[in-house]
Amino acid sequence: MSAADPVAAFLEAHAAHGSVALATSGTSGTQRSVVRTTESWVSSFETVAGLTGLTSASRAWVPGPLTSTMNLFAVVHARLLGATLVDGPTRATHAHLTPSGLTSLLDREAPLAGLTVIVAGDRLTSAVHDRAVRTGVKVRHYYGAAELSFVAWGGHAGDLRPFPGVTVQVRAGEIWVRSPYLCSGYEGPPGPLRLDEDGFATVGDRGVLEAGRLTVHGRPGAVTVGGSTVETAGVEGLLQSAAAGTVAVVGMPHDELGEVLAVVLTSSGDHAPLRRLARSELQGAHRPRLWWHVETLPTTPAGKVDRLALVSLVSGGGDRVTRLV
Repeated sequence: MSAADPVAAFLEAHAAHGSVALATSGTSGTQRSVVRTTESWVSSFETVAGLTGLTSASRAWVPGPLTSTMNLFAVVHARLLGATLVDGPTRATHAHLTPSGLTSLLDREAPLAGLTVIVAGDRLTSAVHDRAVRTGVKVRHYYGAAELSFVAWGGHAGDLRPFPGVTVQVRAGEIWVRSPYLCSGYEGPPGPLRLDEDGFATVGDRGVLEAGRLTVHGRPGAVTVGGSTVETAGVEGLLQSAAAGTVAVVGMPHDELGEVLAVVLTSSGDHAPLRRLARSELQGAHRPRLWWHVETLPTTPAGKVDRLALVSLVSGGGDRVTRLV
């Protein structure tokens, strides 16, 4: 939605029982617009309000750009509910942030007790969740996609269960959902959305569903190491499960092998235990060969980890990067 005021444009379309085209915020690839009925969002508002405690008396802080669908959703929801939008966390009862945004907020060491933070846009680790809870913050985390809207909800990435009204299946490692919140398709170039004859949809994200809990690994990033293809999401998921900070796994060029796996950590203290874990659990091409530390991971305007920028950052070295050996 490229309107000067996308919130007003959405509300106008909703009053006409119409549809909107929302630009995706992917970190790479062709720009495209996701088309959905306004009702496919609005029909989830009551459930989201119940899960977050958002009411007409709430004060919502949404610092991210409205070009990101998670932020546009939050502002439209607040407007229709009658909640007040504020320009900072100190006056807010609710905040909508990415995991990196929550980490930055916690680093301010400002009083946050009583604030409810709704986190999306990337995986929220249990370590960041627990840190926030210790300050008195209430954390709500969800996994979704521009095409699918809400898929799963919980406290952090290790505590996600299907969103109310959504049926989740994992087929050969790929997450499929049937939901009243799905988009209608694309305007312009096609995207990753696929539908089956039973009304289930997928955007290609990988994951595991066990005992009703969904673990999301994200889109498969393929790294070819000496002729062997490695999906970085699985390696990253293993390491992140044992990390205090945030972990990013990327492919780095190698003269002999083509590429090797590199791990970038925001907590240098994770290096020794995660290296031991990798040695015990990962074999051959799946075992990372390079380890780096940065204070913060580069992010896209939508607040997701910018993996292309991260590779450039560690390749260039400099004061912001420390090679771990």
